[in-house]
Amino acid sequence: MDDRARAIVGTARDLLARASSALDEDAQMELYDLAFASAELQCAGVMLDYAERDAPPAERAFKEQLAMAFCAEAAANFHQRLRLRPAAYGLTLADLPDDHVAFTERYLSPAHLAAVGEAFRARDGVLPVDHLDNEKAMIRDTFRQFAEERVAPLAEEVHREDRTVPDAIIGGLRELGCFGLCVPARYGGLQPDEHEDSLGMVVVTEELSRASLGAAGSLITRPEIMVRALLEGGTEEQKQRWLPGLAAGDPLCAISVTEPGTGSDVASVALRATRVDGGWRLNGGKTWCTFAGRAEAILVLARTDPDARPPHRGLSLFVVEKPAFDGHAFEYEEPRGGIVSGRAIPTIGYRGMHSFEMFYDDFFVPADALVGEDGGEGRGFYYTMRGFSGGRLQTAARASGLMRAAFEAALRYAEEREVFDRPVASYPLTLQKLARMGMYATVCQQSSYWAARLMDAGGGQTEASLVKLFACKVAEFVTREAMQIHGGLGYAEETDVSRYFVDARVLSIFEGAEETLALKVVGRSLLGERS
Repeated sequence: MDDRARAIVGTARDLLARASSALDEDAQMELYDLAFASAELQCAGVMLDYAERDAPPAERAFKEQLAMAFCAEAAANFHQRLRLRPAAYGLTLADLPDDHVAFTERYLSPAHLAAVGEAFRARDGVLPVDHLDNEKAMIRDTFRQFAEERVAPLAEEVHREDRTVPDAIIGGLRELGCFGLCVPARYGGLQPDEHEDSLGMVVVTEELSRASLGAAGSLITRPEIMVRALLEGGTEEQKQRWLPGLAAGDPLCAISVTEPGTGSDVASVALRATRVDGGWRLNGGKTWCTFAGRAEAILVLARTDPDARPPHRGLSLFVVEKPAFDGHAFEYEEPRGGIVSGRAIPTIGYRGMHSFEMFYDDFFVPADALVGEDGGEGRGFYYTMRGFSGGRLQTAARASGLMRAAFEAALRYAEEREVFDRPVASYPLTLQKLARMGMYATVCQQSSYWAARLMDAGGGQTEASLVKLFACKVAEFVTREAMQIHGGLGYAEETDVSRYFVDARVLSIFEGAEETLALKVVGRSLLGERS
């Protein structure tokens, strides 16, 4: 491996810290750029470690090819950001080294990228070794087979007809214990009692998303959020009541936090929960509540104290029970009073689970529906944040699976399609496109695995946010390139790559919008590193 790589990435990280020190929270454009630079440089470090892991000689050489190309791109992008407006970062052009130039010229050269593209052609688009242990490899293979045999044949129908996720998929995942991956064994799940298994969740999510983001790739995200929130704040009785069922996929669940006008500003939630005899009554609206129709348990964040200061201390979490409904609309009248109704929001992609507008009209929930019961009042914001702690990493895994699907489809088509008596895949420009697509898929897969291992060890929250930020952005690039390689056929609904493209667009919006992540999570982390 080229010895210059680590030094170049290290120099860029030092310069990133220096540039960050000149900013404050009002420098949003600069913080946004540095957040993406930080994400790329983190992924570059992951790839350097990945390239050095033991593998057969040919496989290790291929890993090194990919790592060098990505490090070169990360360094080039970073320095370009600074050179455009150095004064905005408290720098001058004289502060910017040029030791990366020869390195980037070599590893971003058409010849190097074409060689990477040819290597992917020779291996039919298979990514390099993933370094999973035997247990995780078995999980990967099991869910890959399920996704290819049970999900993929239904994916296009679900998307084009805007159908609800079929029972054949949900039932199959129940049989595999998929919904129990995030539930500790003592409550009937598959997760070890001693620690979380974020890596297992990431591996499964990636494989399911490769077959269909909307019909399978997000099915286990909502249970994970609800389980984490209950483990954090629920009473033991609530855990015993809910967790075994969630582990079995019965009930299916949904998460209802976002409201019209609040978006990522969770602390501004306004849906009211008013204490009444025997429980609470909910009044107000929610939006983007995914899978609310089929769900029989909905985790709802509501305001129990409108006068709390700061406002987030007036929020509480409730588990709302309702029957399952198929279709795009429902209404349920609670026997003790009140109505909850929902309407699916038409979307360009991410179909199957449907995201609903929700309306609660004096809807009654019993006292034991409050997570933590009396001890949980006013703690809903914190339980919600704990629930969401794994969601960003799951979204990065969804992006990885979607990228793999798009890359594989593009390569297959490019091999089959001939223009001027030669396969499209053999042209230099196509090879360079395929090289970057496969490179990004590998980078995001390995970065997701790396962040998952950090989370399983008790850390990794900021690192997971960085992976999510980068993976969701490049998923749009990869799926666009897949469409482009298909030409006019890529624009046709009958082609899978058109679905991949519209599905990818949601990734930078949910589980932390790109701007919120860049400015409020990553940006604040960068500003906090001044000392």
